[in-house]
Amino acid sequence: MQVDKTQESIEDLQYKGLKVIQNKALFCFGMDAVLLADYVNLKRGDRVLDLCTGSGIVPILLSGREKASEIVGIELMDYVADMGVRSVALNNLQDTVKTVNGDLKHAHRLAKGVFDVVTVNPPYEKVNEARHSDNAYRVAAKHEVHAKFADICKVSNRMLKCGGKLVLIHCVGRLAELICTLTAHKLQPKRMRFIYPKAGQKPNMVLIEAMKDGGEGMVVDVPLYVRKSGGDYTDEINRIYHRNEDA
Repeated sequence: MQVDKTQESIEDLQYKGLKVIQNKALFCFGMDAVLLADYVNLKRGDRVLDLCTGSGIVPILLSGREKASEIVGIELMDYVADMGVRSVALNNLQDTVKTVNGDLKHAHRLAKGVFDVVTVNPPYEKVNEARHSDNAYRVAAKHEVHAKFADICKVSNRMLKCGGKLVLIHCVGRLAELICTLTAHKLQPKRMRFIYPKAGQKPNMVLIEAMKDGGEGMVVDVPLYVRKSGGDYTDEINRIYHRNEDA
């Protein structure tokens, strides 16, 4: 698929002056990536690996906390990975953030068992649910054409230290499968937060933090509502987006 670079734009994240390059003709990051970055508990000196990093939105947002010593994003699609590299350079984050163009299933070749945190905003839909599209980038972002959730869990187990955390966002409809797959790969769910489009509606997404070789016991955090009944964003969403804060 030929890429039209004239469709690129620079998105101001309105957070500590950070920006990210996107191409609206392909697939732009959504709220789920922002919610994922917010759900990550970082400690000073943590090493972070972001799978399916796209143009690097999650690593760039995490870099704004100035806690991680290293953040590595892996992206399979060549052009999208290149946008990630350029986004890192745009923000002068080369000392902390690195974008790797490659298959996440080969991530263990980087350095096995050294990361404190793995994050992933994966494709939500299985291949047999995919609708035909000539946009290979959009298909790859939405459907498990290159890696299944089990692949993500397998790689996460390999890359995490004992006690390290995998933090992910996914659709609620696959929750039972997600939990079974996580535990099968010795990733014990420890925290979970359901995301509701609006109060009174059913949740459509879920945030999960799972610990490598963790023991039993899990906390369900308070619900996250995206919009108020009148349609405005909730105070929690405004907090996550750093609205009404100085850049």
